[in-house]
Amino acid sequence: MELTFYGADKEVTGSCHCLTVNGKHILIDCGLQQGADETDNSRFPFYANLVDYVIITHAHIDHSGRLPLLVKQGFQGEILTTSKTADLLDVMLRDSAHIQQVDAEQASRKGKRAGHLPHVPLYTIDDAEAAVKLLKSCEYGECIELCQGVRVRFTDAGHLLGSASVEIWATENNVTRKLVFSGDIGNKDQPIIRNPQYLHAADYVVMESTYGNREHEKIKDYTKEFAKIIDQTLASGGNVVIPSFAVGRTQELLFFFRKIKAQHLTPQNPDFPVYVDSPLAAEATAIYRSDLHGYADPETENLIAHGTEPLQFSNLHITSSVEESKALNDDGIPKVIISSSGMCEAGRIRHHLKHNLWRPECAVVFVGYQAAGTLGRILLEGGVSSVKLFGEQIAIKAHIYNFRALSGHADHTGLLEWIQAFLPKPKKVFVVHGERECCETFTAELCTKGFDAYAPDFEASYDLLEDRFIDKGIPPEKLHPVCAGHVGKHYSSAYARLVQAQKRLEEVVQHNEGGTNKDLGKFADQILSLCQKWDR
Repeated sequence: MELTFYGADKEVTGSCHCLTVNGKHILIDCGLQQGADETDNSRFPFYANLVDYVIITHAHIDHSGRLPLLVKQGFQGEILTTSKTADLLDVMLRDSAHIQQVDAEQASRKGKRAGHLPHVPLYTIDDAEAAVKLLKSCEYGECIELCQGVRVRFTDAGHLLGSASVEIWATENNVTRKLVFSGDIGNKDQPIIRNPQYLHAADYVVMESTYGNREHEKIKDYTKEFAKIIDQTLASGGNVVIPSFAVGRTQELLFFFRKIKAQHLTPQNPDFPVYVDSPLAAEATAIYRSDLHGYADPETENLIAHGTEPLQFSNLHITSSVEESKALNDDGIPKVIISSSGMCEAGRIRHHLKHNLWRPECAVVFVGYQAAGTLGRILLEGGVSSVKLFGEQIAIKAHIYNFRALSGHADHTGLLEWIQAFLPKPKKVFVVHGERECCETFTAELCTKGFDAYAPDFEASYDLLEDRFIDKGIPPEKLHPVCAGHVGKHYSSAYARLVQAQKRLEEVVQHNEGGTNKDLGKFADQILSLCQKWDR
């Protein structure tokens, strides 16, 4: 009986673990590597056709995004998850496949002019649909006999509709070990979904640590803060543009906006128009409007029981076509526009920023985490007077707001509360799904609190019967060499120097924290000018 770690090990994306019991290979999550974590999404460190089962904790792409690739490479087994996660996967995997195909087509067009071979997408919509056909769903609390010697039960993790922590009872050679995989542990008091449910017993726990070294900002009432921004902006003739993740965060916003209107918190604009401009968000919202019994929090259940649709209100519009999206910036009517992507890296949101960033009467409101290097982070941090969108330099004149407390993840305190619910303490806690520093810091803290905690490296393997490591795995620095993200390719020494220069620049930027706005702005403009010169 072995547990092997194949993703999100001292990293924050690409979650994937493998439990081997009685010769059966069971994956817990099969996520896409994203951003700085990516090495080679096209290659699994195992043979896909030898995997017997997959258990998915929730529908986010960093936990599920390689399922179509797994099927493409030969997996024919069963994918077990909750019913709402299965519904969301049907939408999100097809959307992910569409992105893969579009990106490959664009890269092929550019490469063709340079004489390169066509790019092949990681997977196609056909692969995604094939993966969806293998889904088997169940409900929270239902005990499933997965195979000989393995029982599984899902418990609400409070992170996303249908998200779960997974309990697994594994028996081999008449010895039973209980494992718990946390999935992503949710933040408390989110709209629509329930708070994370605590578990109390396990031999081994695999837990996430996304915010293991950070606390969320505490805001008493989101609705009043949002209402003030909306009312003032629309009264001045501007638009409120909200970059938002299509699944989960967008639906939370609709819940808030319904409350704002119901409580008459925008006296100057009592029936302000709201546009959800994202095909994926539209499909996801339809799932959130379905039967939520067993998934919704008490407030939402009460609203439904009294005939109120939690995500429906007057003057709400769902746009789907490109033509409808373009029209939002042509009619001159002040409005709220919710669009993806959440970090402003792609999609329709960039068009809305192009049309609204330069207008001082407009507002851009961020409601989620903005990763380093993204357009969202650049706008939040300030220090630049303009950004380049679609080949055009756009001045930044709009008001920029950040609601940092809106997070689907438990913070440091929330993670501690979750793990401290286990009594007695587990034999070992494996800490995963966190940036390296965060992961290691949280692990060390758990050790000071009496837990036997360990942050495994990629491909680390543990014998669950003998309670010992078989292999300590590969540390991140060996997975991400100087030319990170290009494993298996050969680059010149000059390119290696360029990557080293990139790291030096990052250090210099950090050293300038606390400088004057004038100096920081000048520094940022110089960097952006250099980027514009060399971007190819």
